[in-house]
Amino acid sequence: MKRYDPLQAPEPEEWLSLDESERIRLAAEYHRRARIRLPNIKVHAVFHVIAENQIALGDEIPVRRTSVRLMEEGLDRHEAIHAIGLGLSEHIYDLVHGAVAKTDPNQPYYEALARLTAERRRRSR
Repeated sequence: MKRYDPLQAPEPEEWLSLDESERIRLAAEYHRRARIRLPNIKVHAVFHVIAENQIALGDEIPVRRTSVRLMEEGLDRHEAIHAIGLGLSEHIYDLVHGAVAKTDPNQPYYEALARLTAERRRRSR
């Protein structure tokens, strides 16, 4: 894979075969080429990569289904990745601050994804 474009789903096997640092580089490079100004391009790219990694897992976790649903609701794929990334960042914040039960730390994230809608994403911008 030579280029990343969040509007086009990468082939899961090819994406996951890349080194993590290469995935981050590709995501950051996309944003530079697109001249998208960001406060911290590396952090932004990391969240893209995490979302793409989770989507590439298929139905093992609900992230791919969430991205498909958000696109059916009218978001483009890039915006769906941002919506998922925002939910993930909020979940990480809660984990760091002890607001998540220890039994299954991913369950609140999955529940937040289930509540996520394109309309809610549009209002959060």
